[in-house]
Amino acid sequence: MAMLLATLPAEAGKVRFGKYFTGGTLRIDCVREGNAQGDTVWVSRWIDRFADWHGSRTQLIDPFDNGDYRISVRDAKSGQEIYSRGYSNLFREYKDTPQGHKVKARFEETLLVPMPKRAVQIALQKRDKDMRLVDATVVTFDPKVQKLDTLWREGDRRDLEVHGDPSKKIDVVIVAQGYDDVAPQQLSVDYYRMKEVLFGKEPFRGHRQDFNVYGVKGDVGADFNTFGIDRYLMTFSVHRLHDLIGTTPCDYIIIMVNSETYGGGAIYNFYAVSSLHRMAEYVLPHEFGHAFGGLADEYVDEEMSYASLHRKGGEPLEPNITNLKDFDSKWKNMLQPSTPIPTPDNDNVPKGECGPLGVYEGAGYSSKGVYRPAMHCMMRDYAPFCPVCAKRLEEVFLLYTR
Repeated sequence: MAMLLATLPAEAGKVRFGKYFTGGTLRIDCVREGNAQGDTVWVSRWIDRFADWHGSRTQLIDPFDNGDYRISVRDAKSGQEIYSRGYSNLFREYKDTPQGHKVKARFEETLLVPMPKRAVQIALQKRDKDMRLVDATVVTFDPKVQKLDTLWREGDRRDLEVHGDPSKKIDVVIVAQGYDDVAPQQLSVDYYRMKEVLFGKEPFRGHRQDFNVYGVKGDVGADFNTFGIDRYLMTFSVHRLHDLIGTTPCDYIIIMVNSETYGGGAIYNFYAVSSLHRMAEYVLPHEFGHAFGGLADEYVDEEMSYASLHRKGGEPLEPNITNLKDFDSKWKNMLQPSTPIPTPDNDNVPKGECGPLGVYEGAGYSSKGVYRPAMHCMMRDYAPFCPVCAKRLEEVFLLYTR
């Protein structure tokens, strides 16, 4: 799978970084409040991160139509979009829970963008009923006028594995929770274990040199039983999480929880979480597939409160599932011409292998009406990443390393 040739749309590289950005980093703390009936989002704090921009300086426009939300930075004078990234939030899942249908709740978001040289319009976008991205909140940011908070402190940082310039690498921060009374040697052992787990599966193994990995110790409030699911290990303290990370280069976050209880979770372009359970070598790659590639769960669980999510409306956003409403936009061009759509299950495929590429029913928590590319996959039952998932991961590698 590491041999896949991934490409990005030309739009991702059109903006000249030096024309619009200083080279620093602006942190935007937001709050989203609402329920299934609607939500609002606003900026609660502007922060000068006092750190060089860690992301790509050539791939500034997000080429993927993924994530429930997106930040769009536009030059105030010309209106040109000069930076964008899609992302998701726990609110999207909350509003499909029984409580989320009626009770309003607040959720934190933190967005990192290049520091603008001059006034910009910052649009916080969300999906409308037709799943199109529309402006929800638009604010003006002028670096010459806006008062900025400053945060110099960060957690106990370690450089775990650094391969080069952060702007040309994928910068991952492993945040270690639950180590206040643990010997430093044990923290080193656990950092090493989680780092090796990250690179234990393809296509991550083959891209190890494309990553920088850092460690930061601190409590970010990650806990089990999120939304009543005992294994769902998440944090709602996103601002605190970024306070701990401080000035550390950060494209992606992994929260390592010092617990032997099975659990984990992830949100696209937000963070991934894993405990130290013996299954972490499978849980972390699965969860990082969500956070890094925007991949969907391919397993069936009709008890999930949002099990019917991908049967509604148009084609699902995630690249590795389909409801066949617009299958041309998914992996149809990767199939052999003789492949039947849908594809009958092949029970002869061992669980440790993906099997032939096809369109197999049962994915996105639903047993009917949603389809996946392979009989087995990391996003279904901890098999290797299937070719469709691996292709998207390869595309994300390019977004940060070119």
